[in-house]
Amino acid sequence: MTAPVIYSIAVSSPITPAEPLPPLPEIPRGSLVIVEGRAPIWRYGMALHRLHGSPAAAVAFYDPRLGAVVVASHSPGWVVGQVVDVTLPAEI
Repeated sequence: MTAPVIYSIAVSSPITPAEPLPPLPEIPRGSLVIVEGRAPIWRYGMALHRLHGSPAAAVAFYDPRLGAVVVASHSPGWVVGQVVDVTLPAEI
């Protein structure tokens, strides 16, 4: 399994939905993308929508208490609801 791709959508102050998402990182075909960062729930929805057409095999949302929870999958290797044990890099 390749290393997951981390997509940080964190914000440091209140924002509106008009604030654009950060650019997508490079996503190798078939990878798991983990969306993370302190942000409004609607921003997570926007990120999922953006990632739907990407080459990712699956998308997970990071929860610091659980790990990365798979929320969408186009691959039998990833199941919605699956929890992936992951440690995020410190610089994120």
